[in-house]
Amino acid sequence: MAEVEEVLRELRQFVHDRDWVQFHDPKNLAMALASEAGELLAELRWVRTEDADTYAKQLENRRRIQAEAADVGISLLLFCDRLGINLLDAMREKIRLNEDRYPVEKSKGRAERPL
Repeated sequence: MAEVEEVLRELRQFVHDRDWVQFHDPKNLAMALASEAGELLAELRWVRTEDADTYAKQLENRRRIQAEAADVGISLLLFCDRLGINLLDAMREKIRLNEDRYPVEKSKGRAERPL
């Protein structure tokens, strides 16, 4: 948790120094998040599924993927910060909901949602 708070402090300072708070309303931050997620997806767009792990671990590919993943994380943290969402708490809550939604006995080894 302390590391997330430290990164948030750095991001807040970065945004403040550039006077970008004015642009960081929830809509624009959500759009930035979607755009960055698209850029991450583009890094793997034409990679065959069975080759994805190997491709993503190759140094140059990994560098690009890491940079895009960082952009997604930054956008998500800024979005959550703007709305006062504690991301880690929200993730924990969602995990608990998913435990009910996807019980092990109905979900193990299956990609489809249980009925």
